[in-house]
Amino acid sequence: MRKKTPNAQRRTPNIEWETRGLRVTESANSEYGASKNRKYDLEDRLLEFAVTVVELTESLPNTRAGNHIAGQLLRCGTSPLSNHGEVEAAESHKDFLHKLRICLKELRETKRWLRLVGRLKKLGQPANLTACLTEIEELIRIFAARVRTAEKNAK
Repeated sequence: MRKKTPNAQRRTPNIEWETRGLRVTESANSEYGASKNRKYDLEDRLLEFAVTVVELTESLPNTRAGNHIAGQLLRCGTSPLSNHGEVEAAESHKDFLHKLRICLKELRETKRWLRLVGRLKKLGQPANLTACLTEIEELIRIFAARVRTAEKNAK
């Protein structure tokens, strides 16, 4: 009898590739408002989001407040990428769920810092702030759904 491999030990990308030209097809994540041309590999989305956060923090002014907010935003905005790697390498279902919740927590913290940046007129309005806020909303929905599903499967 073949031993069943837990999901945490095998990569499950959310995209379907065609052999003709690496065309991305629409998947279940389209309910989050993503366009048809968007990639749905969560690791790639987290990587792109981390890059966007780094660029946004670099555009903040070199003031005491700007540096403080940039540091906080840089830490919480880039951590979901590395924590997602930990999710994929979880040793048990309980560990998997715990690490998913950490990713969700960091994403929610990032949203709060981004909203603060949007409210502070002295920091200016970074060009990619709106895109960051849109993407963070989608990522939070994705991770919240993953946590709910993992909790349901634990019962």
